[in-house]
Amino acid sequence: MLVSEFDFDLPEDLIAQEPSPRGSSRLLVLHRHSGELEHASVADLASFLNAGDLMVVNNSRVFAARLLGYRVPSGGAVECLLVRRTAEPHVWEALMHPGQKLKPGGIVRFEGRGGAMTGEILGRHFFGRRTIRLRAEGEGDLDELIDSLGHMPLPPYIKRPDTDADRERYQTVFAKVRGSIAAPTAGLHFTPDLLASLAAREIRRAAITLHVGYGTFKPVRVAEVESHVVDPERYEIDPDAASAITRAKEEHRRILVVGTTTTRALEDAALRGSGRVTAGAADATTFIYPGFRFQVADALMTNFHVPKSSLLMLVAAFAGREQVLAAYGEAVARRYRFYSYGDAMLII
Repeated sequence: MLVSEFDFDLPEDLIAQEPSPRGSSRLLVLHRHSGELEHASVADLASFLNAGDLMVVNNSRVFAARLLGYRVPSGGAVECLLVRRTAEPHVWEALMHPGQKLKPGGIVRFEGRGGAMTGEILGRHFFGRRTIRLRAEGEGDLDELIDSLGHMPLPPYIKRPDTDADRERYQTVFAKVRGSIAAPTAGLHFTPDLLASLAAREIRRAAITLHVGYGTFKPVRVAEVESHVVDPERYEIDPDAASAITRAKEEHRRILVVGTTTTRALEDAALRGSGRVTAGAADATTFIYPGFRFQVADALMTNFHVPKSSLLMLVAAFAGREQVLAAYGEAVARRYRFYSYGDAMLII
């Protein structure tokens, strides 16, 4: 299967640069068995669900993973995106720029009103990847210092600096567990009022944690889909969520999965559990593309994704490549807003 089969034309002005008021976005509804499309609003979500449906969300919280600093002693500008914490204390996998000048042994410094910290380059890898050890200057918690000095890691297709408003808006209302470098964007549409309306319709909710990593941005650099390797992303499913999912399956109640990140975690867990989602933690390594057999998700709420991306391939696996691309074509024609701060799609 060719990666080029997942391409589509998107006018640049449809890429959302600013968020709409939370809960006000448009919702394109795709009935996957008939191919029928409906145009609605996120506020209408409850009308497409049934009492007893279980909605599963990702409660990971985005941290300020983008650090701006300078090289020591030259003073040259440095950008560092913390990608993944390693097993060694204060050591991270990171994407750094400019790559040519950041060699092992190099020192960088990040500073601001909240304090300062230095980083030592420990390893150099492909495509701008580095291993870096961070050290706070003075006393204080390193994670708190990162949050103070760092910037919200808005995706590269948002062509503006992050703002103080993004620190709240680029989080879901159910974000609790710090660890993501990108928001689980389908969850950005929910408001307390919308959650209350769903609960009033007896639509149940469970939360799992998957820390969104670089894989959400990572380009597919191969020609054939099957040759792509997704980056592992850490997830944890607590006993309450595992029990709720198991009961829903046993009672033949529909499971609505909010977001591709949540989907990947649940389907990875089901593969590990021979079809059953059990409590525990693991690294999601499952690459979902057409031909994949879903064992958990019965419905999917998601944003619109980048052409030729692994996330678009996951959605195509769930609803069929041709149907999904046709729906995207309709979204473009109707001028839906795309990507992280854009509109939403419900596949039922």
